[in-house]
Amino acid sequence: MPELGLTIVSSIFARIFFSMEAEPRISFEDTSVAFSYKSDAALRKANFIFSMVNHPWLSAAAIGSVKLALKLHLPVEGLIRKTAFDHFCGGISIDNCDDEIAQLQKYNVGTILDYSVEGEESEKSFDLVTEEILRTIEKAKSNRGAIPFSVFKVTGIGSSGLLEKVQADKVLTIEEQRAFERIRERVDKICSLAHRHGIPVLIDAEETWIQEPIDALAYEMMAKYNHEKAIVFNTYQLYRTATLQNLKSSFEEAVRKNYHLGAKLVRGAYMEKERARAEAMGYDSPIQPDKEASDKAFNEALEFCVANIAHIGFMCGSHNEYSNLYLTTLMQQYGLRNNDERIWFAQLYGMSDNISFNLAKAGYKVAKYVPYGPVRSVMPYLFRRAQENTSVAGQSSRELILIRKELTRRKQQK
Repeated sequence: MPELGLTIVSSIFARIFFSMEAEPRISFEDTSVAFSYKSDAALRKANFIFSMVNHPWLSAAAIGSVKLALKLHLPVEGLIRKTAFDHFCGGISIDNCDDEIAQLQKYNVGTILDYSVEGEESEKSFDLVTEEILRTIEKAKSNRGAIPFSVFKVTGIGSSGLLEKVQADKVLTIEEQRAFERIRERVDKICSLAHRHGIPVLIDAEETWIQEPIDALAYEMMAKYNHEKAIVFNTYQLYRTATLQNLKSSFEEAVRKNYHLGAKLVRGAYMEKERARAEAMGYDSPIQPDKEASDKAFNEALEFCVANIAHIGFMCGSHNEYSNLYLTTLMQQYGLRNNDERIWFAQLYGMSDNISFNLAKAGYKVAKYVPYGPVRSVMPYLFRRAQENTSVAGQSSRELILIRKELTRRKQQK
């Protein structure tokens, strides 16, 4: 692998050579493409869900009612499955997702099976989750064109409390040392199988107070399995002030150690929690001061990855239309093909279909995160989706505008 200095010089030359502004080659306004995989009934259901989410008080009341019903063990799982679960999730098991996988593949959109069971902290649960993740890799191997990635959270296979203690550099008991070694063994087992089958694996980002040991595990696995290409991907939350520099530093280390960096770029998912904890504990918030700063860092990270694409495989995990368009422009400026295997776009299942399906139709590499698992166990994920859509300004409104535009278009065609 060339020295880092040569890589930087090449990047500077490329930027000079392609300095003329390129026009985006794609539009996200075509709803006939965006919702081509949805029936009229599915589109009406989406309209109902986002109409509810678009009203914060109504969304909060619905979440509260569902939580109470589940706590009282009322028979509401069937209703949940026919509404929010069906819209945002693929199924209750791996095989139950087959129809969604095939439907997405029909439109050249890949599936990332995301086992979204949360909060079950025991060694038995960690082993069961590990085995489930291994099954997603085997599923990807047998559906190579349809399932391009696997994914997992380290807190799904190990104690978050233990990770926090490791990050704080506290003395571990002998049993805690053994428990942390079991986490490392589980991570290695997953990454080893992914490497053997050639299925890239995404390690999701988590809260700042447990992220450092997760990063360390990710880089350990990259150094072991990323010599030919990026197989293990770490996740970079660009709404954190330190992340852009962390990305650059991790790239420099990859160059020094002769492996490819795998990077999934996202804005982030824990902003309110991070700021509240920083204020309560009296330390500086690790979160960017405003959305503009997050957007700037994210787009700079995109450009850094494209400029150094010879040694990076990366995923743009974003629902931001400008950032996705900006990446297509960068690819054009640097002379990269739409279907370059090293660059992927990804959105969550049930959201931003106007981005996913229009990108896929234009020949870009696109995948959807498709959560799955038992309805009751996936509820924390669904609650978070509802809260995020309510809190992110304009997100649910944008979804509603596009859905209603397509419903109107279909009505006029009849």
